[in-house]
Amino acid sequence: MSDLDDLEAIFDSAEERQTARAARQQRKRRRRRALWIWLTAVALIVVLPVSLIGGYLIWLGGTFDNGVTRIAHAFPGDDTRPRSSNGATNILLIGSDSRSGLGDVLSGKATGELSDTMMLVNVPKDGSGITVMSMMRDLWVPVPGHGTAKLNAAFSWGGVPLAVQTVESLLDTRIDHVMLVDFGGFGSIATALGGVDVWSDKAFQSRNMPGYSYQKGYNLVEGPRALAFVRERYSFADADYQRVRNQQAFIRALVLGFINTGTLSDPLKLQSAVGTLARYIAADDGLTSATVAGLALGSRGLNNDSIHTFTLPTAGTGSSPDGQSIVKVDETRLAIVRKALADDDLIARFTSGELGSGVR
Repeated sequence: MSDLDDLEAIFDSAEERQTARAARQQRKRRRRRALWIWLTAVALIVVLPVSLIGGYLIWLGGTFDNGVTRIAHAFPGDDTRPRSSNGATNILLIGSDSRSGLGDVLSGKATGELSDTMMLVNVPKDGSGITVMSMMRDLWVPVPGHGTAKLNAAFSWGGVPLAVQTVESLLDTRIDHVMLVDFGGFGSIATALGGVDVWSDKAFQSRNMPGYSYQKGYNLVEGPRALAFVRERYSFADADYQRVRNQQAFIRALVLGFINTGTLSDPLKLQSAVGTLARYIAADDGLTSATVAGLALGSRGLNNDSIHTFTLPTAGTGSSPDGQSIVKVDETRLAIVRKALADDDLIARFTSGELGSGVR
């Protein structure tokens, strides 16, 4: 081979190497472009929806926080209160059925109105469920500063703070949050959820709001039909006891209505329901959407079986020294409730049957 041939071979080899190098660089650029395309797709498919969900949750929380009326002075002075419980959260729910809204009950002073319903909502530290314990409005209990009286008188004499103090004294446990509910709005809340299924353990017709009847079993209620369900007591031989059970059934139905997949998957429906709920409640400053979300996230999946309802055990009815019809406290089982709250095992004590049905 001549020198010319050798030189041509060298140039050909250099050209091939340059071509190969260019091809490799082009493949690298294609891979980088493909990577950026893939990352962009991930951002659009995953990151963007997450940010939208986050924004939606903030918006939903704002709907609640902006709609709820705040109780400026919800609690009594700390020197009169029990210590905080062991990680559990206790929320006192006070129901007002004055038919005139929440009125002046937010002043922390005497309201002149009797609380129609009181419930303690207990959320244990381990998030294993929630317990809703009703307290009969005619329970004969010590009311701080007023001697012994019916439980609902505390709200009339001293507003929310005295009601909280009375319940804390009765149960020997600290109330972490308080929520005042206008029962007149229950029908509207149920309507915003598209109706809720409430369980009635007996068939009855409403005498308080004539024209509504309910079968034994599940009943779909909303609007005035829901309100008639929670108000009725004249149709029952045990009057307030059955009304309390119906109110417990309605609270259960509302909770399940909010966490139902049909509600959670419909942003407009959920926002409407949350907004409607907020219009009919007042709460302490600490009961915010963030607090509620924290309690919900700490629970291990709420469902029908993890919501427990019962009535603070009573020992029948009687008359007070001044002739009022009253409900007596079952002191033996009250002691069990107090210990269960202190030990954060209310669900276990209830499911074991130790607390009975609320009526001896």
